[in-house]
Amino acid sequence: MSSNVARQHAIQAITTYKADAAPLNFAETKPTDFFGCNVFNDKVMRERLPKAVYKSLHKTIAFGERMDPSIADTVAAVMKDWAIEKGATHFTHIFYPLTGQTAEKHDSFLSPDASGGVIAEFSGSMLIRGEPDASSFPSGGLRSTFEARGYTAWDVTSPAYIMENPNGTFLCIPTMFLSWTGVALDKKTPLLRSGQALNREAKRVLKLFGIEPELPIVSFAGLEQEYFCIDHNFNFARPDLQVAGRSLFGARPAKGQEFSDQYFGVIPQRVLSYMMEVERELYKLAVPVRTRHNEVAPSQYEIAPLYEVSNLAVDHNHIVMSTLRNVAKRYGLKCLLHEKPFAGVNGSGKHLNYSIGNAELGSLFDPGETPHANAKFLVFCAAMIRAVHKFGGLLRATVASASNDHRLGANEAPPAIMSIFLGDQLTEVFEAFRAGRVEDAAGGRGKRALNLGVDTLPSLPADPGDRNRTSPVAFTGNRFEFRALGSSQSAADSITALNAMMADSLAHAADWLERELAAGKDFNAALQSYIEHVIEEHSAIIFNGDGYSDIWHKEAARRGLPNLRTTPEALPELTRPEVIELYESQQVMNRQELKARQDIYLEQYCKTLRTEARLMIRMARTIIFPAGLRYQGELASTAASMKAIGKDFRTVTLDAVTEQLRGLQDAVGSLEAVLAGADEKPLEERAAYYCDKVLPVMGEARRYADLLETRVADDLWSLPSYQEILFGK
Repeated sequence: MSSNVARQHAIQAITTYKADAAPLNFAETKPTDFFGCNVFNDKVMRERLPKAVYKSLHKTIAFGERMDPSIADTVAAVMKDWAIEKGATHFTHIFYPLTGQTAEKHDSFLSPDASGGVIAEFSGSMLIRGEPDASSFPSGGLRSTFEARGYTAWDVTSPAYIMENPNGTFLCIPTMFLSWTGVALDKKTPLLRSGQALNREAKRVLKLFGIEPELPIVSFAGLEQEYFCIDHNFNFARPDLQVAGRSLFGARPAKGQEFSDQYFGVIPQRVLSYMMEVERELYKLAVPVRTRHNEVAPSQYEIAPLYEVSNLAVDHNHIVMSTLRNVAKRYGLKCLLHEKPFAGVNGSGKHLNYSIGNAELGSLFDPGETPHANAKFLVFCAAMIRAVHKFGGLLRATVASASNDHRLGANEAPPAIMSIFLGDQLTEVFEAFRAGRVEDAAGGRGKRALNLGVDTLPSLPADPGDRNRTSPVAFTGNRFEFRALGSSQSAADSITALNAMMADSLAHAADWLERELAAGKDFNAALQSYIEHVIEEHSAIIFNGDGYSDIWHKEAARRGLPNLRTTPEALPELTRPEVIELYESQQVMNRQELKARQDIYLEQYCKTLRTEARLMIRMARTIIFPAGLRYQGELASTAASMKAIGKDFRTVTLDAVTEQLRGLQDAVGSLEAVLAGADEKPLEERAAYYCDKVLPVMGEARRYADLLETRVADDLWSLPSYQEILFGK
């Protein structure tokens, strides 16, 4: 099918779909009746497992105790029976390799017996460990290509679940993915290790406050998922959307998002029906989705869950992304998770709301209403300030990708400079420590000496400042919102970094306080000296103003804050000596594992840009240039005909089209030439080359193509326009 026919078919198909579509009725069953029905959760385990086995497994899940391997066969047998009752014939160990995607290999429960029938088998060893072929997953040199062995290890803390398909169901078991030597080849393993480090160091600090919780201290995450939804026929008619996930060409429509009429507007009926089915599928898997709404850009939407333990939140977010993509097909839609699928309108992020605590203590980032709670909060908040200042480059590296580079720093995302927004009141409280006094702005009455153990420190409101959308790390009442994460990215890397950074800062706090107490200071004096030290050393990271302004960029440079604008600039942060020391000291990853990730992500960056550049060349030569030539021919023919009958004909449009065709031809030739030697360069040099040399030429080719789109007759232009794609639902 030609592109022009595809475009016309797409326009016709969307009209037909609107006419024929009927809303589905999901009111037959209450959500409360089927929420979590496909999850092997605590309720199912309590009902089905022998009491002793359940107690042992519960200790592992709730308290982080080492699992007793002797119970594995019993758990596996019960899990198998439960899955088969739900129609499952296969099981799979779900894991997240360093591609950033979800991986799965399905194996059948069924095995032939001696009499020609089959029996269902699933042992404890099959539950605990799988062995998928690991040869085709990126390892960054952690093993040779011919060494294919990789192991999945059961993550007991994330419940198994049943995934439904129109032709059956299968059991999904969340797992880690490691090499046969124990090296982490995935994103979950470092995340779990970082959680252990956070628990260890947080409990050290809490013990100094006389608090010894029974439950582990864990990190919590709330992941707000943004996405675009377009008619799938337009996707088929756009090779760039199909292959690259974003439009490599496209002139801005007459109307974009400037009227702000999309944000929180009435959700289109077809999209709402789609959202409802997505939510229904997620409810079955106990994903606590709560919010749905239109986002800022046309055809952009958001789904957001309640907060969960971060490991489970990451697993659930992978399920959310998969469900969004799969269910969209049933409604004739295409879900785009690319960070910037359309130039000129907002891209999509995945805001990470991060906190630490447990069910006993609540959030340790909650200011509370008592002076003692305030003191604890200020210590943990100060630790976060130190963590972001010391390891801001690492945090930036966790969101580095070719797709997210298009979004960071634009009006829908924070800049690449890592900073913390605290709000004026909380900032004044911390600044007051430098003078050892509380100002009126902190809620007190006049100046008075700080004493963290009595009521001289006033209670802090839950929201000590307005939200700042331009801040990468913003305090929002009882958590920090990390806004730089991209919509298609796994949150595991960022949460791993935050956990490790906080563990390091809490270890520093515990060391400081223990040293001060050993020197004879009382607890209040030790606390005050610690907070004074942190603010004196790390307050440069605090910024409450406009992160988009040129003034801030200059001020950030003066403060010594790095501005890592691109992926090739950011990824080397993973192997800075301070970062290697951080991860190794907290037993999260070693030098080799970090270097492997740096190399893999740089390789992915290069491959992404190479794919986009090659696709751009092909589309320009086979779709855009021919359309422009045909229009040029029509204009030239008209000019010749007018001249033949003695009529004056101005060739302004013909001249413009000719100039733009020549410019496009030259730019495409330059792009082909600049690509020629790119892949012969060493990896880091190659990534910088793609960024500095290839991307600008791609931008130049796009500029000429987009100018042609605004000139060429509509019946000759074969690619669906932004106007049709973004407003055609």
